[in-house]
Amino acid sequence: MNAVLVTVIISVLFIEVHGLEDTDVAEADPSKRQPSRCEVCKYLATELMLRLDETGKNKEVIETGHGLEKKKRFKYNTAELRLIEALQEPHICNKILEYNVHAEREGSLRYSKGMSETMQTLHGLKNKGVKVELGIPEELWDTPSAEVTIMQRHCFTVAEELEETIEDWYFHHQDEPLMKYLCEDRFLVGYNADCLKETFVPKENDEDEDKPKKKKSKKNKNDSRKGDHGDVDQQKAKKNKITENKTEL
Repeated sequence: MNAVLVTVIISVLFIEVHGLEDTDVAEADPSKRQPSRCEVCKYLATELMLRLDETGKNKEVIETGHGLEKKKRFKYNTAELRLIEALQEPHICNKILEYNVHAEREGSLRYSKGMSETMQTLHGLKNKGVKVELGIPEELWDTPSAEVTIMQRHCFTVAEELEETIEDWYFHHQDEPLMKYLCEDRFLVGYNADCLKETFVPKENDEDEDKPKKKKSKKNKNDSRKGDHGDVDQQKAKKNKITENKTEL
């Protein structure tokens, strides 16, 4: 009995750790979709690089050693302390909770920061006085979804599993892209890594809205006014000519 129970627990943990999903179920019912192994690694690497970039320009020099011990000096941007702070203070996987599910997008792009189009629409309707029922209290509308919290949980496990690999990259291989070194070349060997190539391309409408509208130059306005005056002058000249002809007659 105990052996069976242990086997079941191990099976459940294996699924939880590796973020495995039943693709057939996910395709049939997107609401049951879970983050894939590739997606978890992709966003772990993304957030770690963002945090390292924030501290990469720090020129501080750290001294170690107490009393009569020989003191050692280290540059912060290559020190172990920087990596520890990037991973743990606060834990890098807490950043995953800043993501939302954008159901209108495909693949790994469904996970992104910022409000989804669906939620923007719902908030817009509510602001116009339309009654919107989601089945949950309004204060929970913008809290992380179950799918995102599952990805965060997987992230904690993967970060622990890849701790030594991350350290190896940090101290010896920073010339290589972290996502390739960590995910493509190691964690995802033998697994689908297509999500690493997926990048978000804004819609044409979004791009057009972002472009500033061109204003009519003063020169063009002046030319236009000049043209108007020119037409008036021509009309006056014609009238004068007609008057002269009548006088001659």
